[in-house]
Amino acid sequence: MIFGSGAPALETKYCALGDDIALKNDGQIEGYASLFGHVDQGGDVVQKGAYKACLAAGSARIRMLWQHDPAQPIGVWDEVREDGKGLYVKGRLLTDVQQGREALTLLKAGAIDGLSIGYRTKRAEKAPAGRLLHEVELWEVSVVTFPMLPEARVNPSEDGQALAQDLAEAFQAARTMMA
Repeated sequence: MIFGSGAPALETKYCALGDDIALKNDGQIEGYASLFGHVDQGGDVVQKGAYKACLAAGSARIRMLWQHDPAQPIGVWDEVREDGKGLYVKGRLLTDVQQGREALTLLKAGAIDGLSIGYRTKRAEKAPAGRLLHEVELWEVSVVTFPMLPEARVNPSEDGQALAQDLAEAFQAARTMMA
């Protein structure tokens, strides 16, 4: 059975950790805020095409928030699109805004790396563990500590990957020396 949401309440998806957000030193950020066919921590699965109608209206109204707080916009999404994998976002953290600077610092340090969507369900179908979301009205994409969909991440930058590799090698060398 497919049903529509009668209430215009904002829903959010956030919960565990992962590693898909790209971050550049100038504050550019990109990654997948939602992946099709993946079950989130609430049992919901976003279906291909779920964002199509709302994105046709334009992504200029999709806000970049800090932890879903509407009082804390931290940047601008320059690109929001649905592809075969999910909802891809690319934008800029605004470092002239205090929370934007703090978010950039936390992202660079690896303290946070999650993306999460704020939306209203337009059309969904009950599923054994939750819902199949067929159409949603996307309101915002937040940078978060715990995304509801563990795979919704900022893509790691090349610098971050190199640092992680260097640290892994250093720890391995230390373990070898201590053994």
